Amino acid sequence: MKIVKVTYTTKAEYVKQNQKNITQVMSDLKKLNQAGINYNACLSADGKTFIHTAFFNSDQDQKSLNELPSFKNFQEQLKSSGLEVPPKQDLLTLIDSSSKIFNS
Repeated sequence: MKIVKVTYTTKAEYVKQNQKNITQVMSDLKKLNQAGINYNACLSADGKTFIHTAFFNSDQDQKSLNELPSFKNFQEQLKSSGLEVPPKQDLLTLIDSSSKIFNS
């Protein structure tokens, strides 16, 4: 299993567009229905810092997300939006969970 956390801060005027782009990615992931991807996006209390956490069961699952057209669009628009704080990526190790993340 691979866990990736990405944190970044957008400009206030880009928050709504970023949320729309994230919603499109999530919609496409739901349609894809790939059991090895558990992807979450949250907004911090400041209203412009986003935290994305992705759990991948395999490298192929991560590749599937990265190749998703809506995810590519999300990344391109985010990069061109003029971020206040650029993305910081952390690789995490799962200690335990209150529920089963993957069935396999």
